[in-house]
Amino acid sequence: MTKISLIGAGSVVFSKQLMVDILGFPALENCEFCLEDIDTERLGLIEKVARMFVKQRNSKATITTTNNIDQAVKDADFVINLVQVGGFKSTLLDFEIPEKYGLKQTIADTMSVGGIFRALRTMPVMDEICKAIIKYDSKAFLLNYTNPMAMLSQYVLKKYKSVKYVGLCHSVQTTSKQLALYLNVPYEELDVKVAGINHQAWFLKLETKGINLYPKLFELKNKIDNDSNYMPEHLYNCPASDSWFRENFKENAVETFEGDKIRFEMLKRLGYFVTESSEHNAEYCPFYLKDPELIKKYKIPVNEYIRRCKINIKEFESTKQSILNNEELHVNMSEEYAGSIINSIVSGVNSQINGNVLNTNLITNLPNNCCVEVPCLINKNGIQPIYIGKIPEQLACYNRTNINVQNLVVEAVLENKKELIYQAIMLDPLCSSMLNFSQMDKMTNELFLAHKELIPYFK
Repeated sequence: MTKISLIGAGSVVFSKQLMVDILGFPALENCEFCLEDIDTERLGLIEKVARMFVKQRNSKATITTTNNIDQAVKDADFVINLVQVGGFKSTLLDFEIPEKYGLKQTIADTMSVGGIFRALRTMPVMDEICKAIIKYDSKAFLLNYTNPMAMLSQYVLKKYKSVKYVGLCHSVQTTSKQLALYLNVPYEELDVKVAGINHQAWFLKLETKGINLYPKLFELKNKIDNDSNYMPEHLYNCPASDSWFRENFKENAVETFEGDKIRFEMLKRLGYFVTESSEHNAEYCPFYLKDPELIKKYKIPVNEYIRRCKINIKEFESTKQSILNNEELHVNMSEEYAGSIINSIVSGVNSQINGNVLNTNLITNLPNNCCVEVPCLINKNGIQPIYIGKIPEQLACYNRTNINVQNLVVEAVLENKKELIYQAIMLDPLCSSMLNFSQMDKMTNELFLAHKELIPYFK
């Protein structure tokens, strides 16, 4: 029996999706789900949801629960990390404290000061998981979904070399679907090659039936430049019945396109389309959030992640009420990678994902031992990253501005050098564009104080 442990399974919205995906593979129908969370109420709720899904599918899967990471990892074949350390309370601090000093953020989970402090809060949990894997001499694969992906992945891969790890994101799949939507081509016919770093990987190849789609994409950008209100006609008729679309995009296709102006601007400037959304990419660079006029022009949703957290809290309460009322929940399979990875390793069926791994000369013009996101072959031999070679130099240069910060944060913890956190914030593209040294230092001091119970480092 394959044991699959979900750490932080109380993230009900995401946990239920992953379990549905996994149960969709015949090779995994008799697996064991071990659900772990420190929040007893959430753990009890996701257990009921899991048992409901097992019953719906007449599956032979079993469900166990625990509040202990050690017990979850013991005998596990796969460990999926979903934790959000500090929850909504810590997320609010990551926004509210920097805002006092003049720093605007949109998502704050990957870069800038929000991403840095989220990494510092999460690394102790990554330590606990990895130490348990090593303690039990486990052969478990650790699949991480928690952000900041690049910092956490680099940290684990450098500190725990024996752990079989990959960092997972859905930005490649989501953006591929968006590009198919924008270009009005069938998603199934897209042929892409994507590589770079997490949330800032590049569509190096974008084709359908051997035809390069970039000219069509640039034509779309030219129309946007000539008419700021331009909207492709077919987007008005996007099929609302597409459940994947409803769950992964905003309210409708028109709003999705209207809110994606930064990625089209970066396409114009750098020549390639980037994986993560415009609201994310607004805070990975120094160009937009410092200027109120640009925020308005590009429709940048400042404090967007707080809005999403509130939506997730409402969805949790809605799910809770449905379960208490004995109502059936129905979730369709998604294109998240975890299910296909587990299926390929268990069954031997080849699949390909884009995974976050250590750069071992995979992308030759990015620093070795940073975290890169590249295609990976998956089968019984495990996770096998695919060599990319040199990416266009302008893309590598742009990636390095983020890699510099990621490297400093990881080294700060590995070498117990607190000063490197201040230097990482000083070099962060967004922070350096909006704050002076005094503001940076005061902001960082206040965040360390606010999160001190969750950050055991630098004592």
